[in-house]
Amino acid sequence: MSMSKASPGKAAGIRMAPPGDDERVRRLSLFDRLMGRPEFAAVAGAVLVFVVFGVSAGGSGMFAVDGIVNWSQVAAYLGIIAIGACLLMIAGEFDLSLGSMIGFAGMMVAIPPLYFGWPFWLAILFAFAGSLAVGWLNGYLVLKTRLPSFIVTLAFLFILRGLTLALSILFANRTIVSGVGDLAAADPLAQWLFVGHVGAGLFHWLAGIGAIASLPDGGAAAAGVPKVLLWWLALAGIAAFVLARTRIGNWIFAAGGDANAAKNVGVPVKQVKIGLFMFTAFCACLFAVLQVCDVGSAAADRGLQKEFEAIIAAVIGGCLLTGGYGSVVGACVGALIFGVVQIGITYTNINSDWFRVFLGLMLLMAVLFNHYVRRRVTEAK
Repeated sequence: MSMSKASPGKAAGIRMAPPGDDERVRRLSLFDRLMGRPEFAAVAGAVLVFVVFGVSAGGSGMFAVDGIVNWSQVAAYLGIIAIGACLLMIAGEFDLSLGSMIGFAGMMVAIPPLYFGWPFWLAILFAFAGSLAVGWLNGYLVLKTRLPSFIVTLAFLFILRGLTLALSILFANRTIVSGVGDLAAADPLAQWLFVGHVGAGLFHWLAGIGAIASLPDGGAAAAGVPKVLLWWLALAGIAAFVLARTRIGNWIFAAGGDANAAKNVGVPVKQVKIGLFMFTAFCACLFAVLQVCDVGSAAADRGLQKEFEAIIAAVIGGCLLTGGYGSVVGACVGALIFGVVQIGITYTNINSDWFRVFLGLMLLMAVLFNHYVRRRVTEAK
């Protein structure tokens, strides 16, 4: 007499799921894996942008060495502040004072050496210290009062912009403080870290042998690799590593995903968020120092609307406005798209006024795509 053995699941009255239905062991297609990456839409958009400008402006010099330096420099400036905005958004907060901080930090760099005789390196340190203090105050007020960061930093947007304008009028009697370029060039610290280009000799040699475009006097059309580009790449590498490979990165995602749950498992949410507000202010100050050293002046309108451009770059790069999701690499690709389009339009017959239209459309498409991806992932679970 034969006896059939029932499986443990059937004996207990439990419905066993087919092996392929378990999301923990289910094999995802390459497309699904790519769709799950925050930066996928940004990379796809960047490829499309390069194809469009390759066809429409390929023979205009946009992709010559000097053209590449032009649009990569624009992307680098935006990329620096987009990294700060990205990390803060992943943690579930915003900093709308970022653009005003650029103008304010520029004044902190320019005024002390010109009107008080400070060494230029000391003015740079003073600007970083002041910016970090404002970043700390932003974060402290947000967490202490529990007001939305949108409101607190919006207030500081006006406070810092007003202080910048008042200081420039008080000391220079106009909205621009000039004459900083010579001081920066004579300062060893500024000269080493912030002023000029890297590889100028190599570029000059390449121009001499005809490998790259040259000026009528024989010099290279591109002076070298701008130092802002090196700062951007270094900052992006460090931030991407911290976010993806360290405990701090896990804390950032946890703070933005569910702050209360994160607190319950020991994540120092307050310290993480205040630290990110300070890091965002640091990025704004770095932008300001590099810009002041590059153009030789500070102005009250510097950084105007840069807070929105940084947030747009982060959103294009995959950051959710609700927090808990995003990518530093994606934010950098978003900044690259911004730089390519802004400068690329000047190499075509397209009116530059269309740039803002394109930027708005890119933002809308990025938000819709991110919403679609998150909904698809949620339904799959």
